[in-house]
Amino acid sequence: MKKVNLLFTILTVMFSLHTTAQNNMKVTIVDRPDKSRENNNYITNRAPLQPLSFIKLPVGDIKPEGWTLKLLELQKDGLNGHLGEISAWLDKENNAWLGTGSDYGWEEVPYWLKGYGNMAYILNDKEMIEETKTWLEAVFKSQREDGYFGPYIEKNGRPDLWGNMIMTWCLQSYYEFSGDERVIDLLTNYFKWQLNLPEDMFLKDYWENSRGGDNLLSIYWLYNITGDDFLIELAEKTHKNTANWRQRSTLPNWHNVNIAQSFREPATYYMLSADSADLISTYNVHHLIRNIFGQVPGGMFGADENARMGYIDPRQGTETCGFVEQMASDEILLRLTGDPFWAEHCENVAFNSYPASMMPDLKSLRYITSPNHTISDSRNHHPGIDNRGPFLAMNPFSSRCCQHNHGQGWPYYIEHLVLASPDNGIAVAMYGPCTANVKVADGKEVKIIEDTNYPFEESVKFTIQTNVKVAFPLYLRIPTWTDNPSITVNGVKLDLLLENGKYARIEKEWQNGDEVVFNIPMKLSQSVWHVNQNSRSINYGPLTFSLKIKENYEKVSSIETAIGDSKWQKDADQEKWPSYEIYPGSEWNYALEIDDLLPIEKNFKVVKTTWPADHYPFTTESPPIQIIAKGKRVIGWGIDQYGLTAELPIKENIKFEKETDTITLIPMGAARLRISAFPVYLKKIE
Repeated sequence: MKKVNLLFTILTVMFSLHTTAQNNMKVTIVDRPDKSRENNNYITNRAPLQPLSFIKLPVGDIKPEGWTLKLLELQKDGLNGHLGEISAWLDKENNAWLGTGSDYGWEEVPYWLKGYGNMAYILNDKEMIEETKTWLEAVFKSQREDGYFGPYIEKNGRPDLWGNMIMTWCLQSYYEFSGDERVIDLLTNYFKWQLNLPEDMFLKDYWENSRGGDNLLSIYWLYNITGDDFLIELAEKTHKNTANWRQRSTLPNWHNVNIAQSFREPATYYMLSADSADLISTYNVHHLIRNIFGQVPGGMFGADENARMGYIDPRQGTETCGFVEQMASDEILLRLTGDPFWAEHCENVAFNSYPASMMPDLKSLRYITSPNHTISDSRNHHPGIDNRGPFLAMNPFSSRCCQHNHGQGWPYYIEHLVLASPDNGIAVAMYGPCTANVKVADGKEVKIIEDTNYPFEESVKFTIQTNVKVAFPLYLRIPTWTDNPSITVNGVKLDLLLENGKYARIEKEWQNGDEVVFNIPMKLSQSVWHVNQNSRSINYGPLTFSLKIKENYEKVSSIETAIGDSKWQKDADQEKWPSYEIYPGSEWNYALEIDDLLPIEKNFKVVKTTWPADHYPFTTESPPIQIIAKGKRVIGWGIDQYGLTAELPIKENIKFEKETDTITLIPMGAARLRISAFPVYLKKIE
């Protein structure tokens, strides 16, 4: 009896300790945040708009650390930070956006400013902020009495509003950072001008018509600040005159950037219409384009200008513009819907597709980047790719749209690493090292520090810094690809089953120094692309892996290899800003040797290496994770008549060399030359 009593006493003490550790803490698994409450600390949707699932913090409130800071520093020192020395459209002489002449940058000036300005605010770089303000002050001065601002660009007797749509986003970010009320006055007068514009003159040109959803988001943004009723009328007018992205089995056009940017318009309009058919339409377009042209790794789809039937192989690529606009769409849809799907998709593009579109030093980019991409030269590869011209070289003078637009990718990603929730809490749906100042509960400000090398490691640690105890919920997205994830709070593991594809909601009274560690085990997996010869891609957690190919860089003339419509300043120094062609210095025509009778872990070996001292993981020289595999060379698979990586060999006719080689796979985002969708040699059939 004494032994029983002793055991009972021990169990009682253990239960008491567990309860104390969890005291005043409620942990639940939720599909979405609770939108029945209204965030009192940040501007959010006001009626009749549907409530937001997450609210973006003002630009500058999230500071990057680790690898995210390294990327932003490289961008500052690279092409985006110094494009003013190169681009003819950023030349301050005879510049219509500055009011110094007639030469205008249509989309180029606001495209560049969109990324450059946000980078300046995030880094709090005084010199860059002053440069940003130089352009924005000119925008303020340009507003006419009727409300229009900027260079007046007319096409077919109608004003072209596309460039202004981008500049309104630049103004919104500036307002978030500065609180300058001139932004509100300018946009109010401009949108009144839009409302008065006859419908047969409104959003009729190809680009603005496709991308009217950007105008709609800006209207919402202003309405949430001012509450002016005319903006709801303008929102309806904008939707009515925007291309129809709600069709079931076709699209208004098949341009890759239009799709990546515009497919979100129905979901954006849903915030006003409350019609679920609008929301469903956005999901439909996303899956429609990927079911036909996106049976490839990296989250994107083959549309090397336009998607074309018959061109679905992973050697087809996407514009760099397409990568950053897809990331922006995912981030916006995450805020609108709360669906963790969009966060996971954004990570897929950000980690696997976008980094490889630029040189490792971020000083030049290429127009087209593909999942299977084994030559990067300045030849014309049409009709293998849709456009005619040198679209594969890494050229800082070239690729007019992407040259200016690429800079939004990392700043916008950083701005979405920490979000506010409707119930006055904090949400982390995409992961990366950073520090954020967030207003929670009844307006108390806390700092949350995210310490991690994710996606190259499995642990994410959050530390709360606060001057007073404060109760609020913390949401953490649980990825779909993980097994047995766990959360510890102040060293105590939560006794809770974490469901993939949902959020863990931790609500407690937080105090200074509280720590939350989210352990997200990564595992090997494979994707099978049935419509592309049953090729396979190998994944480890959120990372997809590519064959490590020796990359030989050849320096070429930036001027001689630029695309035809490129323009540069007369003093632009191509020696300082060279272009590069990249050629394979090792064999690349490998199939993966796989025994399907064995678990995937028996076919591949994951090797984790030292974290790079410079915190830059997206290079062939220092990837923190590699995978050792077996491969057989494919007979007859080489460079085709168009100078491109040949299409995947037909699976029924494929022939292999006898020898089996040991090959190395590296993260897809680190490989400027790569095979990411592999033919397969099934060992079990021997």
